[in-house]
Amino acid sequence: MLTAEWTKIRSVRSTAWTLLLTVLFSVGLGYVVGLALSSDFGHMPAGQQRHFDPLFASFYSLTFGQLPLVAFAVLVVGSEYTSGTIRVSMVAVPRRGLFYGGKVLVGTFMALAISLPTVIATFFTAQAALGPHGTSLTAGGAPQAAVGACLYLTLICAFSFGIATILRRPAVTLGILLPLLFLGSQGLGNVPKLKTVTQYLPDDEAGMVIMHIAGQPGSPRFGRDYGPWGGMGILTLWTAAALLCGYLALRYRDA
Repeated sequence: MLTAEWTKIRSVRSTAWTLLLTVLFSVGLGYVVGLALSSDFGHMPAGQQRHFDPLFASFYSLTFGQLPLVAFAVLVVGSEYTSGTIRVSMVAVPRRGLFYGGKVLVGTFMALAISLPTVIATFFTAQAALGPHGTSLTAGGAPQAAVGACLYLTLICAFSFGIATILRRPAVTLGILLPLLFLGSQGLGNVPKLKTVTQYLPDDEAGMVIMHIAGQPGSPRFGRDYGPWGGMGILTLWTAAALLCGYLALRYRDA
């Protein structure tokens, strides 16, 4: 079963491109952000220099690098529905729970496999761009942030698998997920009155704290009401709910 899903995923032409774009976006933007912060460091007020966090430059680019990974999950699921091969898959594997579990397991493993080198490469590239203002992977907070970044990318991909299974149509799914993942944190999440709600959305709002992209707890604009692992717990619950709803949709709806 796992071999069949692995073969099907590899046969989707967009798979290699979306995974490659995940790396390129994350690493490339990480370098640009690091370079920009390094050049601006001398012009920052003394207070900002004291609170400067070099990990921000490392992982901010993941808010954009995640988008191709989301597209990967959506296309892996949606391609079977748009091509009609889902019917053949249901005949070959009539146990829908087994079919769904195999697809999610293989897809999530691939997300983890690409997340690990992406996070490591992004970290070292961004820190190289920061120069003397950078930090090391063994410095305080860096190991937790790196692990959290890998978990975030993997969980957001699994979340997308669930949503794609519910909606079935790639264009519709991407039309919902991409604005959610981008506008939630980059736009609506910065409005103090809306942040009370948006900070619990299943996007990088929940993953920001552990990746050092959010401000300190209690910050009126960027702070969160939870800690690093609390945010990952919120994202995990959203992912579990999406996967469960995806399974129910697959089980009780006609292919």
